[in-house]
Amino acid sequence: MANNKKMVEAITSMEEDFAKWYTDVVKKAELVDYASVKGCMIIRPYGYAIWENMQKDLDARFKKTGHENIYMPLLIPESLLQKEKDHVEGFAPEVAWVTQGGENKLAERLAIRPTSEVLFCEHYQKIINSYRDLPKLYNQWCNVMRWEKTTRPFLRSSEFLWQEGHTMHETADEAMEETLRMLQVYKDFYAETLAIPAIVGKKTDKEKFAGALATYTIEPMMHNGVALQGGTSHYFGDGFAKSFGISFTGRDNKQQFPHQTSWGVSTRMMGAVIMVHGDDNGLVLPPKIAPIQVAIIPIAMHKEGVLEKANELKAMLEEKFRVKLDDRDNSPGWKFAEYEMKGVPVRLEIGPKDIEQNQCVLVRRDNREKIIVSLDNLMEEIPKALQAVHDGLYERALKNLEEKTHTAKTFEEFLDIAENKPGFIKAMWCGDVECENKIKDATGGVKSRCIPFEEEHISDVCVCCGKPAKHQVFWGKQY
Repeated sequence: MANNKKMVEAITSMEEDFAKWYTDVVKKAELVDYASVKGCMIIRPYGYAIWENMQKDLDARFKKTGHENIYMPLLIPESLLQKEKDHVEGFAPEVAWVTQGGENKLAERLAIRPTSEVLFCEHYQKIINSYRDLPKLYNQWCNVMRWEKTTRPFLRSSEFLWQEGHTMHETADEAMEETLRMLQVYKDFYAETLAIPAIVGKKTDKEKFAGALATYTIEPMMHNGVALQGGTSHYFGDGFAKSFGISFTGRDNKQQFPHQTSWGVSTRMMGAVIMVHGDDNGLVLPPKIAPIQVAIIPIAMHKEGVLEKANELKAMLEEKFRVKLDDRDNSPGWKFAEYEMKGVPVRLEIGPKDIEQNQCVLVRRDNREKIIVSLDNLMEEIPKALQAVHDGLYERALKNLEEKTHTAKTFEEFLDIAENKPGFIKAMWCGDVECENKIKDATGGVKSRCIPFEEEHISDVCVCCGKPAKHQVFWGKQY
């Protein structure tokens, strides 16, 4: 048990130092290691397995909605990137450039893709000629690079993995329908797979994506009350199409410009899972993305029949679940701590006395509840336990979101909440960017998160300037 205690104490308490707690967890749960290039990370096998489970789930959702996967080049010629002025200006400070190939200086700089809108547009210009060619529903799984000044594993790194959907449509209505449909896909994925509730809505013009006419966002809240932009979906109108000369012959036999969307989520979701569900003992993983759903720990495995029975259980369970049997010679207490650290949803303990009584001990990671389960009923009880873990995590996260969401009617109230109560602030806004800037400056970083689809009428006036209010906004600090 000494080893067990040492392992747990190696994680800083989240109440003591949330940032240090986060770093401890991603390192000690063996999710990442730091690379030799600042801001880049090595995603270790356990961390990558979580990402693979996320990717598999989302990819199935994309394909169900008619999308096809494609792959675009890593490098973008500078002249191509410059074709959409607003877009390139939004990314200019973060672009990494390739200026030399082998021993020769390149005639034109090549950008390492920060996002791929222009590459898709170049391709669409070649393949879209008629309304019969539409819609184009493409998605790409890839890496991108944005030269970030301040980095933290998963949350903000110079290179990261993501998916980016890029679609073209015959009409504005179809494109807007796609934009909102994919936002709903993200919301469902967060709730059904990651067990994370979130606020969804529209970004203000100040916070929208560079080059977009409208940006919609999913905003989960972390345990400490800080927001994380969990995913975005953008409506571009026909601006990119005009810049890149993408046109098609419409049903009226006239030339028209298609309407475009893009949408994406990234390995930042890994950070969300850690910070929404984790505790002082490490990760707590939702069952659907856990690389190991069930860990089998033999007790007194040197005794006759214990290891054999554990292997029997493993052979039975691995037909339906991701199972790990730990037959190493470490103490059971050490193993308990390790699988808690790794966030394994369900642990099964089985020893000689359990075998005599045809039972085992099932332990849930989310609340550490222990129940005695008959081995005859194990195949029925484990799915129930995994669902209970998912539901428990979602309810706990929802409670945190609700308890840390506050309402402000006056600027004084707003400032007091921003200083003393971590979380989201619901308040009215006049629509002027000057008020957004003033709030951010006065609070040390509180920004508009989104205008929710279902707005509340908190008051008639803007919380900042007192002018007539146009929208209710969720405000908060962000990672």
